[in-house]
Amino acid sequence: MAKPQNTFTCSACGAVHKKWGGKCDACGEWNTIVEEAPLSSGPGSRSLGAAKGRKIALTTLSTQEPPPPRTRSGMDELDRVLGGGLVPASAVLVGGDPGIGKSTLLLQAAAAFARSGLKCLYISGEEASAQVRMRAQRLGLADAPVQLGAETNLRNILTTLDAERPDLAIIDSIQTMWADMVDSAPGSVSQVRAACHELVSFAKKRGTSVVLVGHVTKDGQIAGPRVVEHMVDTVLYFEGERGHQFRILRAVKNRFGPADEIGVFEMTGGGLAEVSNPSALFLSERGQAQPGSAVFAGIEGTRPVLTEIQALVAPSPLASPRRTVVGLDSGRVSTILAVLESRCGIPFTGLDVFLNVAGGMRVMEPAADLALAAALLSAREDVALPPDMVIFGEISLSGALRPVGQAENRLKEAQKLGFSRAIAPERTKAEGGAGMELRKLPDLVTFVGEMFGAG
Repeated sequence: MAKPQNTFTCSACGAVHKKWGGKCDACGEWNTIVEEAPLSSGPGSRSLGAAKGRKIALTTLSTQEPPPPRTRSGMDELDRVLGGGLVPASAVLVGGDPGIGKSTLLLQAAAAFARSGLKCLYISGEEASAQVRMRAQRLGLADAPVQLGAETNLRNILTTLDAERPDLAIIDSIQTMWADMVDSAPGSVSQVRAACHELVSFAKKRGTSVVLVGHVTKDGQIAGPRVVEHMVDTVLYFEGERGHQFRILRAVKNRFGPADEIGVFEMTGGGLAEVSNPSALFLSERGQAQPGSAVFAGIEGTRPVLTEIQALVAPSPLASPRRTVVGLDSGRVSTILAVLESRCGIPFTGLDVFLNVAGGMRVMEPAADLALAAALLSAREDVALPPDMVIFGEISLSGALRPVGQAENRLKEAQKLGFSRAIAPERTKAEGGAGMELRKLPDLVTFVGEMFGAG
């Protein structure tokens, strides 16, 4: 049998190479390729054939099983993102930028679950227990029955978890864990993969829910191999702009609930406070109608959320005009600008374009296309849109307006907040109803002609 050879893996993206190189061909990062020792045995090795395993139990698709029990923390925004509460034996991965508030959120969550009757263990690999206690005192959580530990050795952590048998274990963070059976430095691809595998396996075997904190790369992705996100049951991203006090907890994967659900928090001196009505919060600083402002009625998970899209268009002294986008997909913005110029004859050549979503919110929904175009046109023509109007709809490359889902929920949320007019694509199934005037338009040319007197 041939001797297994070492492999070379990129610590940034997890790509496998046959030999070492200074630059990873997959992601373009420099000095991220590290050598990894091969596994002692694999699926094709003779060691697996030496002893027979046990036959697994098989069921059919018609087998009836009760839904998994859930424990609610009392933090409604967190419970919403988790799909209704914490599921026993589940593995949750939480990622976010440095200093965004991940440790604060999880310490508050641990205290909330502990007060609801769960036995909670908080293990920090980045801070000493005294530092965690200082944060708890600042947040008013010193009396919460949460057990603390500071350790990075994975073997010691697993031994402690096996002895204590907690209902919930929080590991902060997975990149600091060190498995002595893996010959590489902490934070490397092999270490992160091995540590995550051992902790998730422990969660499934012992019935302990495990929450892992993950660092993110400069691109906003959780650092380490992508397989880590496949191992866990739920992947949450904690987002927010440092200049804003709002924080968004977004579920991008959830085996026990809807994905793309969000929870909204406000960073205060006493920790993270829940925001029960995000639409009112994101529109609270909106004053009188000004050119370049459009209100978008969006959907985040199962929740309708109204946000303000702001645009500024100004003559550019540069040969290549600037395109600065915050909170929106820059590629989508370029597409909308091209459609406006090609289908409507409205050029943005020689003009700087600045776009922002108020409150630090990130909007990636295609339904924001029409509101984005409205904000751009309003800024370019220096014409303010009606202050009681919301806009939503997807724009195709031909300039046609395409309907979007959950239009009725969008309109109800807008009406609840005092908006009385809405613009939507022509084939939208919902109707305005009492107190809401709904204008359905077929294409972008018609929208430009009706709103700005051109087309």
